[in-house]
Amino acid sequence: MIRVFCFGIGYLGLTVARAVLARGGAVAGTCRSVEKCQALAAQGIDAHVFGPESGDLPADALDRVTHLICSVPPDDDQPADPVLRRLGDRLAAELPRGAWIGYLSTTGVYGDHGGAAVDETTPVTPTSPRGRRRARAEADWLAFADRIGAAAHLFRLAGIYGPGRSMLDQVRTGRARRLVKADGHVFNRIHVADAAAAILASMDRPRPGAIYNLADDEPAPSHEVTAFACDLLGVQPPPLQAFETADLSPAARDFWADHKIVVNRRVKEELGVALRFPTYREGLRDAAVPDAGAGQS
Repeated sequence: MIRVFCFGIGYLGLTVARAVLARGGAVAGTCRSVEKCQALAAQGIDAHVFGPESGDLPADALDRVTHLICSVPPDDDQPADPVLRRLGDRLAAELPRGAWIGYLSTTGVYGDHGGAAVDETTPVTPTSPRGRRRARAEADWLAFADRIGAAAHLFRLAGIYGPGRSMLDQVRTGRARRLVKADGHVFNRIHVADAAAAILASMDRPRPGAIYNLADDEPAPSHEVTAFACDLLGVQPPPLQAFETADLSPAARDFWADHKIVVNRRVKEELGVALRFPTYREGLRDAAVPDAGAGQS
């Protein structure tokens, strides 16, 4: 029986956890609050409160772990990955040789390519502080796995969406905007179910050092996705607005700074993953169905 330990059980981590439990595996991990841990325990997940600088793991928390996932983001002001900084020595001592490790990263590590295509062989040239921190964390996990004889895998995720977390929810709450950038800016996305399926497929077919882009088949302008979500909900879309004149936070402007098309060929050819939601249209239609994401958190 596989036993997965996930540092940072969030939206994607919980989706993976449920799939592992459905296979008959066991799942443990961390979250940031007692309330969230209690909710996870009710679903059969042994969760512990843990943060980069607080909390601790019980002595037996890593017993019999065969697969480890890290989705904890890097700190703003620290050079090392926060999990490895606090628990690297313990993980090195307790993880079995050959353990599968998955680090959940971002396509932001590729930086800006002016709308050109990138794949897993594209050099990492992040342009934002967030992207640079992720690139350093990727290197930390690869070096750690090499040191202890584990099989590390990097999953570079496009924007994750799905039931309870999509443009539909932004439209419903009045937060949606239709921004247009002069360069014809497009974004890739990835449905949470497809991202989880790719991670599970890698667990079945480990390849030490492998990197996988988790992205959909059709990058699209943000304003088109917003309009489609409005159509599904039967509401008038917000007016188009020029990106250059929009009032945006520094983080949002950083997000829009990089323009690239993410190629997902490797996850299909190497892991045999067939996307259930190859474009935002299939994904939003599914998320629009009442109770399609019942139980998501």
